[in-house]
Amino acid sequence: MISRILVSGVSGPIGAALLPTLKTRGYEITRLVRGAATGEEQISWNPGKPIAPEAVSGFDAVVHLAGESIVGRWTDEKKRKIRDSRVVGTCSLAQALAQAKEKPQVFVCSSAIGYYGDRGNEGLNEESAPGSGFLPDVCREWEAATSAAIDAGIRTVQMRTGIVLSPKGGALGKMLTPFKMGVGGEIGDGQQWMSWIDVQDMVGAIHHILKSDLLQGPVNMVAPKPVTNAEFTQTLASVLSRPAIFPVPAFVVKLAFGEMGETVLLGSQRVEPTQLVMSGYPFRFSSLRASLENILKH
Repeated sequence: MISRILVSGVSGPIGAALLPTLKTRGYEITRLVRGAATGEEQISWNPGKPIAPEAVSGFDAVVHLAGESIVGRWTDEKKRKIRDSRVVGTCSLAQALAQAKEKPQVFVCSSAIGYYGDRGNEGLNEESAPGSGFLPDVCREWEAATSAAIDAGIRTVQMRTGIVLSPKGGALGKMLTPFKMGVGGEIGDGQQWMSWIDVQDMVGAIHHILKSDLLQGPVNMVAPKPVTNAEFTQTLASVLSRPAIFPVPAFVVKLAFGEMGETVLLGSQRVEPTQLVMSGYPFRFSSLRASLENILKH
């Protein structure tokens, strides 16, 4: 029985959507926050430093969503922040939970489908091998950083999250302006696969993971029907009743965004939510059009 939950990374789109639903269901929530804690419902932490085990003792579940945004040009300093905020932070949290007097039943930790790297048309599930490059390396280390919790017998899930479609910021927020202005279009040749998930399903799947005792290890947090960038572009333009006739050539993406653009915007990942489907999670939004229509009509 889960009643007390510790959550990190609540200021991002996923955390902001998750928190009210946890409270609505009657869970007692404590937030892990950077900087000074303001009140009993917060615990202060520095992701780069060890955490006292007694500070995180007594929670039934821990949902760890914190991590530096990957958006922006990947300078050496930006790469260090991306890696350390995930790997070092997760490692210190996992070690503290492992040493806590009262350990949680479940530790749910973010990861990303960046784990798989650029894989073209290959269908990918949780058993697929990792890719190569900066982002796959970070994701592999990020997931490995949970090992102290696993070794301590805590049920641990690494959420390999795709593109989360949310009415509040995130990837969709950045796409909307050019599309609303009628200057949206395909990126590169448009054939790269985009594995997406509606934020309502992201939140629903986290609740499902908390309750599903058999789920552990990596879980792909994506909808059952990935789409190509061309299909995504046409669907978004259609929902907005705008044209999509201004493609962004690959060389422009590389020029503007460097390695981040090549990896995130031009990379292809056709990911299947095998574990969620097998464990009986009922997706609310399997269709991209239904998700976009629901988000954009609000």
